[in-house]
Amino acid sequence: VSKDGKYLAKAGDGVEQELAKAQITLADCLACSGCVTSAETVLINQQSHHEVLKTLATIGQSSASYDCAVLTLSPQSRASLAAKHGMSLLEISRRLNAFFLKLGFKSVLDVTPMRDLCLMETSREFLSAYTTGDTTRLPFMTSACPGWVCYAEKTHGELVVPHLSTTKSPQQLAGAFVKDHLAAKYGIASGARVYHVTVMPCYDKKLEASRQDFYDDVLMTNDVDCVLTTSEVQLLLDEHCGGGLAALDGVDLDPQLFSLAEDGCNVHGHSGGGAGGYLEFAVRETARRLFGDDARVGSVELTARRNADMREFTLRGRTADAPDSEREVRFAAVYGFRNIQNLVQKMKRRKCTYDFVEVMACPSACLNGGGQIKAEQQLDKELLATVTELYDSAVGRSPHSSPFLSALYSDWLGGEDSEKARRTLHTQFHIIEKNTAGLSIKW
Repeated sequence: VSKDGKYLAKAGDGVEQELAKAQITLADCLACSGCVTSAETVLINQQSHHEVLKTLATIGQSSASYDCAVLTLSPQSRASLAAKHGMSLLEISRRLNAFFLKLGFKSVLDVTPMRDLCLMETSREFLSAYTTGDTTRLPFMTSACPGWVCYAEKTHGELVVPHLSTTKSPQQLAGAFVKDHLAAKYGIASGARVYHVTVMPCYDKKLEASRQDFYDDVLMTNDVDCVLTTSEVQLLLDEHCGGGLAALDGVDLDPQLFSLAEDGCNVHGHSGGGAGGYLEFAVRETARRLFGDDARVGSVELTARRNADMREFTLRGRTADAPDSEREVRFAAVYGFRNIQNLVQKMKRRKCTYDFVEVMACPSACLNGGGQIKAEQQLDKELLATVTELYDSAVGRSPHSSPFLSALYSDWLGGEDSEKARRTLHTQFHIIEKNTAGLSIKW
């Protein structure tokens, strides 16, 4: 270090050269729950509630970049906010709807219909790999968690990336829906003119939204323009909702955008836990399509292994083409990096016997995401239990029973097996070579 504070390196000929400042972007993040993903330092440009307010203030002006704003709300964030404000899922949804509409959003969407799509496509993708015996894809692993995807791409690329589901996460499916289909329904010429904000339980969703894979080269726009965490929404409420949510009259939810129970007294959700129900739906789809019977599955009770975040389920049955022999399909839920590392080690040693793995970077999955509202008066475990109870209070419904699913496939995508469906619902992941150039510097 020179006297004026500059960093110098001595080349082979003995000449000192000033080192350039390191440039760190979101693309460099490993999603390790460290600096970039911590609540204290995550206010990244264009990914904060301040940026949302600035953008909303410009809508309607002649020089505005956007014609309207749309917000998509995740079920995990909804449950966290319901716990914070002591409300039911339906009541918090109605009052958040009122708040966001008052703030300047044109509409508020429930991400549940997009998860219907995600669950269906993920299970179809898994069963295609399983029934064809594609060993390059088994064990088949979910990819809805961006922290897990980041880790897989940057640390275990060739080993893990081929096993990742190519189905986009519910957040990114919502982005494609808003920019393509909803923009057209609103009579907006280009999806780039719609400002799309999502509310998610996880800071890593900001990283996911910023991926180049989710930039539409035709519309020249990101599918998701800004991601707010649950705790950032609470900051918005603290700053711009005088009297709190309790002082707001709830606004009825749009049944074309929000998944409401038939009696209108609750919201729909998916069974299978706060990760989103990928494992449970895959179990039921496998029983239905492979063994011809999903009714006998009943409750999908997972068996804990080393800890509560490492659980298994084995489905047994006979197929029509081999009725004399019983077949086993093994499923696992793996949450938290400690368990993820154990899973990867099994893969390295070729001792992983699972066929389908639901993987989430956070212990206890998304209800315990880093962007959720933190405990104040109670213990973290007590708050998590409350949030989980609220989340589970939604009326469980299979994607097969969703009125949204068939409409999304037919009206938006042109059919389940259309080229548009394949292009819109799926993405790709990348094997990222490690940059070890810095290790060769001689200090």
